Amino acid sequence: MKLPRDVSGLELANAQKKLGNNVTRQTGSHIRLTTETGEKHSITIPKHTSL
Repeated sequence: MKLPRDVSGLELANAQKKLGNNVTRQTGSHIRLTTETGEKHSITIPKHTSL
C-alpha cells in the first residue's frame, strides 16, 4: 500500500477524530489524541504542513 506524502498534521488529526480518537491536549505544534475503546491509547501528531 502506498502512503500519501502530502498529508498535513491537522488533516491526519481530523481523520483520527473520525475514527474515534479525541483531542486531549495541544502543546505548541503537537496534537495529542487519545482513544478509550478497549485500552486507553495515546498518539502525538506534529502539526506541520506536511508529514
